[in-house]
Amino acid sequence: MKPVLLIVDDDLQVLQAVGIDLRHKYGDRFRLLKADSGATALDILKKLKLRSEPPALFLVDQRMPHMTGVEFLEEAMKIFPDAKRVLLTAYADTDAAIKSINNAKIDFYLMKPWEPPEENLFPVVDDLLDDWMASFRPPFEGIRVVGLRWSPKSYETRDFLARNGIPYQWLDAESDKEAKSLIESAIISNSGAVAMPHLPLVLFTDGSQLSEPTNSQIADKIGLKTHAHMPFYDLIIVGAGPSGLAAAVYGASEGLHTLLIEREAPGGQAGMSSNIENYLGFPTGLTGANLARRAVAQAARFGAEILTPQEATGIRVDDPYRIVKLNDGTELSCHALLIASGVSYRRLDVPGIEKLTGAGVYYGAAMTQALSYRDQDVYMVGGANSAGQAAMYFSKYARKVTMLVRGDSLARGMSQYLVDQITETKNIRVWLHSSVVEVKGENRLEAITVNDAIRGEKQTVHTEGLFIFIGAQPHTDWLSGVVVRDTYGFILTGPDLMMHDEHNNNRPKGWNLDRQPFLLETNIPGVFAAGDVRSGSLKRLASGVGEGSIAVQFVHQYLKRV
Repeated sequence: MKPVLLIVDDDLQVLQAVGIDLRHKYGDRFRLLKADSGATALDILKKLKLRSEPPALFLVDQRMPHMTGVEFLEEAMKIFPDAKRVLLTAYADTDAAIKSINNAKIDFYLMKPWEPPEENLFPVVDDLLDDWMASFRPPFEGIRVVGLRWSPKSYETRDFLARNGIPYQWLDAESDKEAKSLIESAIISNSGAVAMPHLPLVLFTDGSQLSEPTNSQIADKIGLKTHAHMPFYDLIIVGAGPSGLAAAVYGASEGLHTLLIEREAPGGQAGMSSNIENYLGFPTGLTGANLARRAVAQAARFGAEILTPQEATGIRVDDPYRIVKLNDGTELSCHALLIASGVSYRRLDVPGIEKLTGAGVYYGAAMTQALSYRDQDVYMVGGANSAGQAAMYFSKYARKVTMLVRGDSLARGMSQYLVDQITETKNIRVWLHSSVVEVKGENRLEAITVNDAIRGEKQTVHTEGLFIFIGAQPHTDWLSGVVVRDTYGFILTGPDLMMHDEHNNNRPKGWNLDRQPFLLETNIPGVFAAGDVRSGSLKRLASGVGEGSIAVQFVHQYLKRV
């Protein structure tokens, strides 16, 4: 992106002449913009602000109607205070220009005419641009999110972008001067209407903006794919966690026309892990986001089609096809369907928590949140690997991380390598037999009450961050009445179907084939389940990847018999 040189003059001949001179000299390094009035120039600056395009220099005529050059520069410096400022004056305006230097902080004024430019224009501009370049720091060239730290909607937007691997810059509307300036520019640039945009305000590199957008609106804008190319696929996979991604890689690489549908972001719960150290082939560990990014690229390279964010809301059978209904009302059909929709953290049912979710109370932990809690005390509920990985990551930033564990030992649900790391980390403490019984705060989390089950004592501690990693709720309500599940909502497959058969006739509900269901097959022939959503799964990353790849082999066996 080239920095901008802005010329402002109501005399079109002068505007044209200056433009020719500057473009000839600086056109290879700078982008030249022209305006015939101060008001037009201010509109240009507001659009540059929204696009994060920095102006290096203003070259402005003093004697313009409605707004003088000095008046324009006084306004322009509020938007871009670091740009260099040059005033074009006639002899009669010299005294006024000199008196206004302090007000507009003019760097230089040039007398008209400036011919020849090689002697009277270029040396001045060269010096000013050299000074500007010496202190110039290129702006962030990507999506910017202006919002409020304790706003659940702002958190949702940031989390969506982060989990989908979209770089963005976060600006707090309450504490960041740049954020306030962007909001003001967005107000004026919104079709001339003076109205405060609803936050979060998402600004894109083309200068467009979305106020309080949905995830789907953001996805459409940044080019994420939410609609399928075709109405029919060999294999449709619902859920892009480790199981779904593995199935997409193996299915597409083995010649199946494969569609992967993900309602939030690729990676699932594993995608939120700050460091996975026990996954085969990565001795120094890797983040869940990197694992998801690599898997998505791998699946796409083999030809898998990926929809995100898109949600499956129901299925039906119309032999020989399995049909998936999406939340936009469309339906897609396939020969075989794999359900790998994973699980979410169980909601904590304590007083005060609902209104503070997203405002200090979070389920899981995006790595982007850690920076917000530098030198603060945070609390984490849970004693499994996900909680341990988050505690280790947050310990790099927080003053103290306290893990609240209901059981009597971390080792009961956590890998030993993580237990050892937590034990050796000085600013992590573990409270066993402990649970949160209340959260407090008006518009954001201020304190939590913790119960010690052994002592029978409660204590209230101040904190602005509570991260919850407990239990597992499967995403299977959309399968109700069609796919058989256990009492907790997990999908029954293979031999487990027979064990839960109410009629004990070795034929699951809906089963119409002579053979028994395959190991990962549900009660509907050709509909499979893999990963955390499946009843009896190990709830580990490697096993999820393994189930996803194995499921594709069963898909091939099923297709051979259709």
